[in-house]
Amino acid sequence: MNYAALFPGQGSQSVGMLAALAASESCVTETFAEASDIMGQDLWALAQTGPEDTLKQTEITQPLMFAAGVSVWRAWRARGGALPVLAAGHSLGEYSALVAAGVFEFRNAMALVVERGRLMASAVPPGEGGMAAIIGLDDDAVTALCESLSGQRVVEAVNFNSPSQVVISGHVDALEQACARAKEQGAKRAMMLPVSVPNHSSLMGDVVAPLAAAIDRASPSEPHFEVLQNNEASAPASLTELVASLKQHVTNPVRWSATLRNVRAQGCDTVIEFGPGKVLAGLAKRTDKSFTILAIDDDASLDSALNTLNTAEDVSL
Repeated sequence: MNYAALFPGQGSQSVGMLAALAASESCVTETFAEASDIMGQDLWALAQTGPEDTLKQTEITQPLMFAAGVSVWRAWRARGGALPVLAAGHSLGEYSALVAAGVFEFRNAMALVVERGRLMASAVPPGEGGMAAIIGLDDDAVTALCESLSGQRVVEAVNFNSPSQVVISGHVDALEQACARAKEQGAKRAMMLPVSVPNHSSLMGDVVAPLAAAIDRASPSEPHFEVLQNNEASAPASLTELVASLKQHVTNPVRWSATLRNVRAQGCDTVIEFGPGKVLAGLAKRTDKSFTILAIDDDASLDSALNTLNTAEDVSL
């Protein structure tokens, strides 16, 4: 069975996450301990006790979710889980995917993600930027709506998550105006998201240069398997192209539905989400119902994913 490894980003965190998996796989808490040492803050304690509002702060959420994705990946590999044909990560999850593929050493990537979160948190004054979800309008309609409103205040379509689900990013007042207009145009839902910064929008422009320097310091290497990157929804032809795309990641869109279509086009009939929650599993189901969809965030789901892949391999023999 050919599978693609998927890694979630911001929005999948929750208080108490991965506790059940950590009870059976020591690599989970070991990964968080390593991450905490680099960050200088106890991320496992935050993950287990919160408070929830702290987990929503991007300078906390990003390293937290990065460590979470890598820890679940390590648990999979420790149990004998096979390597994927390819990997992809949603927004911040792209960094977890790159570690899984061997592009970055975990410690180097952790330091990079900590810097990324810090830079993004300071890119706009607190309370001025954010994100919102539009459900029930197609990609072109949401893009056109944003373009009609964007001027002195920024509002941009940035995450194309699944058919009829698009996330927009920019100034809070412009986002609220866009949500109201989207409902007038027939959107099923239009709501602000619990995100403290305008990810993937042009408001992140000042982050690009210092983050690019941090990426170079993290010493990227050739991947062991392909990683489909967010903006291109495809694997780069070279490490140079991979790094160039990653350096523009904070201002470029996440073309997730196109990424999932390319996962299928490359022969993967199964997707496995590595990390807390089942956000990417839900997006995969809405994009292509023919996928076999698995999500690992506790011991039972880890066993189930291993059994599903092993059974499929036995049948193929």
